[in-house]
Amino acid sequence: MVYLTFFLIRDGQKLIELLIRALPLGDERERLLFAKFAEVTRATVKGNLLIAVIQGALGGLIFWILGITGALLWGVVMAVVSLLPAVGAAIVWVPAALYLAAIGETIPSLVLTAYGVVVIGLADNLLRPIFVGRDTKMPDYLVLLSTLGGIVVFGINGFVMGPLVAALFMAFWGIFIREFGHEAHLAAQAEAADQEESVSRER
Repeated sequence: MVYLTFFLIRDGQKLIELLIRALPLGDERERLLFAKFAEVTRATVKGNLLIAVIQGALGGLIFWILGITGALLWGVVMAVVSLLPAVGAAIVWVPAALYLAAIGETIPSLVLTAYGVVVIGLADNLLRPIFVGRDTKMPDYLVLLSTLGGIVVFGINGFVMGPLVAALFMAFWGIFIREFGHEAHLAAQAEAADQEESVSRER
């Protein structure tokens, strides 16, 4: 995901210009689509960073409460690894919980395990739809479903690609409704006018 994000940030403008020239949709529609592309990419990257910071802070807090040495450092490590969905903060707190259990600290181990699963683990699923959906104006449930679906289809990169595909689909759908809905409305008005004219002639 970090690898993909780097190239999207570095080469995103060039990709947009290339695709605008290639797609036969008309400049206005193309720029609308790619404005949505840039918007969702920025929102997803920002959301990932915010969630990583929050998960790192939550992890560092519970380490400090339990008296684990280097709580601040481990919190920073959890924030960094939280950017890697296949790894996540669990790569830090799970070994810590096992270590506590191994040295006989059963209650702290159980507390850390429960906290890691419920608080740190669910923070991603609860906060991602809020952070990404707020900036992209996508419903929370759509952000969550598109993220999960993106992970299934694209793997780790699905964290970015899932919401992006969903947002582009919504943009395409909006263009379709606006264009064809307007044409259908004009056709209905023309048909109604013809009917009124026919009735007036019969009279």
